[in-house]
Amino acid sequence: MLSKVSSAGLVGIEAYPLDVEVDIAMQGMPQWHTVGLPESEVKESKERVISAIKNSGYDFAQRKITINLAPADVRKEGTALDLPIALGLLASSSLITNPDLSRFLCLGELSLNGDLRPIKGALPMAMMASPHLYTGIILPKVNAPEAAMVGKVPVYGVKHLSEAVEFIEGRLHLAPEPKTEFNSLHAAPTPGTDFEDICGQYQAKRALEVAASGGHNILFLGPPGSGKTMLASRLPSILPPLTFEESLETSRVYSVVSLLKEQSLMSERPFRSPHHSISDAGLVGGGGYPRPGEVSLAHNGVLFLDELPEFKKNVLELLRQPLESSSVTISRAATSLTYPARFMLVAAMNPCPCGYYGHPRTACRCTTSSLHKYKTKLSGPLLDRIDIQIEVPPVSFNDMVKRDEKRETSLEIRERVNQVRAIQKERYKNEKVLVNAQMTAKHLKKYGKLNNECQQIMKGIMEKFQLSGRAFDRILRVAKTLADMERVDDIQTAHLLEAVQYRCLDRQYL
Repeated sequence: MLSKVSSAGLVGIEAYPLDVEVDIAMQGMPQWHTVGLPESEVKESKERVISAIKNSGYDFAQRKITINLAPADVRKEGTALDLPIALGLLASSSLITNPDLSRFLCLGELSLNGDLRPIKGALPMAMMASPHLYTGIILPKVNAPEAAMVGKVPVYGVKHLSEAVEFIEGRLHLAPEPKTEFNSLHAAPTPGTDFEDICGQYQAKRALEVAASGGHNILFLGPPGSGKTMLASRLPSILPPLTFEESLETSRVYSVVSLLKEQSLMSERPFRSPHHSISDAGLVGGGGYPRPGEVSLAHNGVLFLDELPEFKKNVLELLRQPLESSSVTISRAATSLTYPARFMLVAAMNPCPCGYYGHPRTACRCTTSSLHKYKTKLSGPLLDRIDIQIEVPPVSFNDMVKRDEKRETSLEIRERVNQVRAIQKERYKNEKVLVNAQMTAKHLKKYGKLNNECQQIMKGIMEKFQLSGRAFDRILRVAKTLADMERVDDIQTAHLLEAVQYRCLDRQYL
């Protein structure tokens, strides 16, 4: 007897509809054939499914079984097909009285006793489901809150195989999983991540506010102990809260790598800080079947690279594409996948290997050759893509002892950042651009015009420091953000000069 169960598969972070066709022949030796490009996880489902069916109390006799996973030209991986295969076997064995299973989208991994375990990619699969095709989604109870946030098709969470069968047959009533209201957790910074904790470093804090206001990449350059990591870790506390659309985008990436856990959706902007020993596949994604890397896990959030020159040079060069296009494409023999990667890059580095080049009190111990080698670890094209490069000097004793000094909190700074972001949202409301850092040549031509005085200043700066065209565009974007912070429409001389001051590596070290 033939039966068909509707399910779904994943290609990267995109889901596609998948049909599980099960045929049981009444004659012939007991055999099990799975066709349709199944990977090892799908092939191994045989033992899980048979044990789950028997331990759930169903009198299942093995016969010649053929399982087809359609479309047959797309490889299938993961364990989410356990439940649809089990339901198809029960329907083909006449153990399910209502064999019309195509109206439900079924997903779930089975344990040997029939319990349903969580799966990867429940969110993108629920986003793919259309109310015109499915009357409901049946999946593990743990994944139900995540899938229900989409709100397109009713979601029914089940804990056991028998529970799914009874629900399909109409003998068990299950209420659809309620869609919880999305709340971005940004009421107050968590303890230890407030700008109020930072002593001194007024210029660096100003640069960080500019970066947050316009979505700019930023690099901190300073000696050990000057507060570079402390500054970077507090950037999320002044960024605007995630919108529902941004949360869906980010959560979809986290869903396919099983990092959502008990969360229904991401409620905070991600802050990823990989170690400098990370591989190229770990940073931008990769593997035999490409998986998302740190740049995609930082989508709509912050990617912090501490001790930037300590990263392998070939790994850092891979950041060029995602920094420019806000996405990363990984090509392999089997497939080519594109993952989103729109993030703010925050990097920190010492001025030299020993860390004390240019220090006012401690002498540098580096040789000329080691200093040159250290500088060349960062290529010009990569530095061009970092809008703000700011020096972080040592904290003075007077700043450190002023513990009782009233300092601005993250909430106060975030309020100003939100106001500037609102200006940009209104300006680009009919565009794909979200913030000034994403302005294209068309937007710069329209919104980044310079008066005659600014043009003459910029001409002299370009000739003196031999800046590239990309660096020129980056300066204009930062200057536009500075103009927005002062609520003026046009870039003025003061904005341009301050933006140039944020290119310290171009001015001093290269």
